[in-house]
Amino acid sequence: MSSVANPADLTPVDDVDASMTISERLSAFTTAFTIQDVPEEVVERAKLHILDCLGIGLASATYDFGHIMANAMHGLGGDGPYPVIGLPMRLPLRDAIHVNGTLVHGLDFDDTHGGGVIHASASAVPLVLCMGLAHGATGKGALAAYLIAVETSSRIGMAVNGNFHRAGHHPTGLVGAFGCTLAAGRLADLSAAKLAKAQGITLSMAGGSLEFLSDGAWTKRQHPGWAGVCAVTAATMAKQGFVGPMQAYEGRYGLFNLHLGRHVGATADFDLDTVTDGLGETWELMNVAFKPYPACHFNHAFADAALALQKEHNLWPGDIDSIVARIGEGQVQVVCEPEADKRRPHNAYEAQFSVHYIIAAALSRGRFTLDELDPNAFNDPSILELCDRVTYEVDAQSNYPRYYSGEVTVRTKDGREFTHREDHNRGSDANPLSAADLVEKFYANATRCVSRDRAQQILDLVMNLDRAFDLRDLDDALSIR
Repeated sequence: MSSVANPADLTPVDDVDASMTISERLSAFTTAFTIQDVPEEVVERAKLHILDCLGIGLASATYDFGHIMANAMHGLGGDGPYPVIGLPMRLPLRDAIHVNGTLVHGLDFDDTHGGGVIHASASAVPLVLCMGLAHGATGKGALAAYLIAVETSSRIGMAVNGNFHRAGHHPTGLVGAFGCTLAAGRLADLSAAKLAKAQGITLSMAGGSLEFLSDGAWTKRQHPGWAGVCAVTAATMAKQGFVGPMQAYEGRYGLFNLHLGRHVGATADFDLDTVTDGLGETWELMNVAFKPYPACHFNHAFADAALALQKEHNLWPGDIDSIVARIGEGQVQVVCEPEADKRRPHNAYEAQFSVHYIIAAALSRGRFTLDELDPNAFNDPSILELCDRVTYEVDAQSNYPRYYSGEVTVRTKDGREFTHREDHNRGSDANPLSAADLVEKFYANATRCVSRDRAQQILDLVMNLDRAFDLRDLDDALSIR
């Protein structure tokens, strides 16, 4: 196994030629990246995001979808040397990345970059963990690769202003594969030239459909893991000399023109400059929002608004005549339509993607936790009756996609009306969670699977990652033997 290059030994790119393709510019950034130049607050924030992901992965290891995914990949590839978070098995490289990505994203509790509308950490963390082990990365090397993935994936997503979702694509799978390719190339010590070709190879592999919204299917859960599989495959092919197209993003059939339908005359806009603007200077990681609730991020402001109204006015389902949710137009197709289905979720995933259910459950139970995703919750007649009283309106003042605003108006049976608005979803940079909040969330998730002592061990290892010689202790802590 080869060793990852020491960031301090890499030659920085001082001048970027305007004639370079976007792939070449991203490759130059990746190979020149030095963790020493990253502000301390960004490094500390990166460790909290990694911790958050691992805690969610451990919680997911107690669910059926996690076991089924792990068994499927084990049946496909057999045993291997790489850890599966919270489960008593080890898998080959790509299969471990695939399963771990599914575990991190499977509860829809992982972080989101608002402007890019992407769960960049969910693909980056599993990729970096396994590729870091494969190539003997130090903790700093792993952190550098994680930051490369998040910074690039976020900007690629930002470039389309939410239009991937409107076209039916899930950016976490589609876009995340490109950021992960850059991280994989960094860990595998690819040259800038080969890394540019690797992105072109990824173009023919990456994808993610929103069709799961039609029936609550499980496919979305595995999109981040598949993004990692695409990335390690493309990087390895490129390292051996396989040639990929150089205009992976701006080409006639590149990422933007192809997936937004511009090659056939669609009018969805994108901004190529956004992909590379501010790289290494403005840290998009600081704009990645943590999740306080296990649900689609579009619904979080509505949970907070409903809970605020319930607490302030002592509202209970029997008091309520009607509820109106005001939401950004670009979010409607994901969490509001078709309304008949959103009012009657048939499984946890449909519940997580229903603004009607999130509001009704929060008002009914005074909370929204993983327990509100159990069948006894989404089949609760009192919650479902309240779902029938929820409607939505398009909010022209929404901050989407930068933030996920939400406003709830409750009209009571005795004629009163109360409104609460959240302009900025909690957990975002404009309405942040504290480090203590995130540690509490980590323990709540992790201890569904492991002891408090093991959870503490994992926390200590992650929060000291920048001083770790390698990732083997973290591997041992995450593995169930």
